[in-house]
Amino acid sequence: MISAVAGTFNILHDGHKALLDRALEVGDLVRVGITSDRMAAEGRKSFVSLYNRKAELCSYLDGKGEYELFEIDDIFGPAAMMDDVDILVVSEETLGNGKKINEERAKRGLRPLELSVVPLVKAQTGEKISASSILEGSYSRSGKRDVMDIAVGSVNHVKVAAVRSVMERIYGEVRVVGVEVSSGVPLQPFGDQTHQGSVNRAKAALGDHDMAVGIEAGVFEILDGLYDIQHCTILTRDGRMTFGQGSGFRYPDTVADLVKKGMTVGDAMKEVYGNTEIGKKQGAIGLLSKGLLDRKTLTEQSVMAAMIPRLGVE
Repeated sequence: MISAVAGTFNILHDGHKALLDRALEVGDLVRVGITSDRMAAEGRKSFVSLYNRKAELCSYLDGKGEYELFEIDDIFGPAAMMDDVDILVVSEETLGNGKKINEERAKRGLRPLELSVVPLVKAQTGEKISASSILEGSYSRSGKRDVMDIAVGSVNHVKVAAVRSVMERIYGEVRVVGVEVSSGVPLQPFGDQTHQGSVNRAKAALGDHDMAVGIEAGVFEILDGLYDIQHCTILTRDGRMTFGQGSGFRYPDTVADLVKKGMTVGDAMKEVYGNTEIGKKQGAIGLLSKGLLDRKTLTEQSVMAAMIPRLGVE
């Protein structure tokens, strides 16, 4: 039996997991449709890039059963992936879409899909769990509100996701929200400006939150060239501040020369490698390492390093 399930999966939460788990339960092969960035943008102020949404989905699904991930631009999905599906897993909210898909199949002479309906998973607030509310910091992935409340001094989804990933490993469930703040340093920080930018971001984001995280990537002329190093500052309501940094990597001379002449790293990478949209995808490190390391993992390193003094190991 082939089952299918689809969604935007803007941030993977317990509602999504219930759908995916049902699809794995009823299908020997699960086909997972994930909306394109174009479709994800419809009706949303902000969305996580397809590259990062795919990565989170695969992290959850790997080892749980046989699955295929494919991109969709509408509710019907590509015929090559959907025509031989037996069971479509839907939520109570998306049951109507399932019926529309069966109507379209009937017009093409295809048998209807069996619709397996999964109840909505509710948050502690009583509403259905939604990715938008999680991204706004209303509750955790499972819908809990009474957990640590963490602000990130940036609305960059990669930074926010990296903080969420680290803090979930340390504290379990957390609420995380990205806050748009000024770094107080140049758009392309050099040397000590990098650390100062991370401090400024943490201070500006704290507000009434339990903890604030400031992350700044900067370039350093050290060793044999120009290196990229991420700095992280973590500030808590008691005024305690801890610091960390990620592993550095060297830029090619063609990129470094442009940055030294005043370009940002992003613009220099575009100049040398073309419009790769690395900021929304794996970052410069992903391109330069040929996918061996991506920007989220690099950012996680700096956050974890800044948390080490708080882990209580004497």
